[in-house]
Amino acid sequence: MVSAADRAKGPARSSVWLDEQRGRTRKQAQPAGLDRAKIVDATVRLLDSEGAARFSMRRLAAELEVTAMSVYWYVDTKDDLLELALDAVFATVRAPDVSTPGEWREQLRALAVSYRAALVRHPWASSLIGTFLNIGPHSIAFALSTQQVMRNTGLSPRGQRGALAAVLQFIYGFGTHEGHFIQRCDAAGMSQDEFIREAMVTVNEEPGLKESFETMAYLNETRSENTVSQQQDQDFDCALELLVAGIEAMAARERA
Repeated sequence: MVSAADRAKGPARSSVWLDEQRGRTRKQAQPAGLDRAKIVDATVRLLDSEGAARFSMRRLAAELEVTAMSVYWYVDTKDDLLELALDAVFATVRAPDVSTPGEWREQLRALAVSYRAALVRHPWASSLIGTFLNIGPHSIAFALSTQQVMRNTGLSPRGQRGALAAVLQFIYGFGTHEGHFIQRCDAAGMSQDEFIREAMVTVNEEPGLKESFETMAYLNETRSENTVSQQQDQDFDCALELLVAGIEAMAARERA
């Protein structure tokens, strides 16, 4: 276990996973009734319920009914624990069978739907993606799966990189926005539909805003027929189809 003083004065490490590969292992005499898996599970639950801003090692220890120092037998820093929790989120992204190249469209859709769901379920995770190297086993498995899907498209390596960036950034942005909106509605004690209705009433009462929103009315004609959740699903599916069509068009152009 690394002492608090060493943690404070030591240089920031690039990844908890690299530390373990370099042979920095935990001491054997660890507190009974506790293990890393249990700590990570509790961390994810706390982050889901309270968000990253309120998360602390002391709060986690209270949840586990142990002392904060007991947690430090298993992880050296709070960042290490957040990195482990982020990898646990990627474990929930269901990887499709990528063994059949001709089925890349279905593979891409399945991966996109599962990744979006993970971001919505765990809204705190989006702020950590990119903060860490994301080289945990589940993060790596996710990356390899998406790369294989792109190889299955038949695009050139340059096209694969561009398509991968477009798809992943789209899912990340959509899932992050959706997850944060649901979190905001929950905090307000309202459903998504109630929140939107109240917001629209407020907007329509402001002359300067009402005129701007009226110019976009044609885009919202179908929204009144659906719940917010249903409309989000439709928008996601449509946007994903546009990306699939773009990948198909580029692959055809490269073959020509």
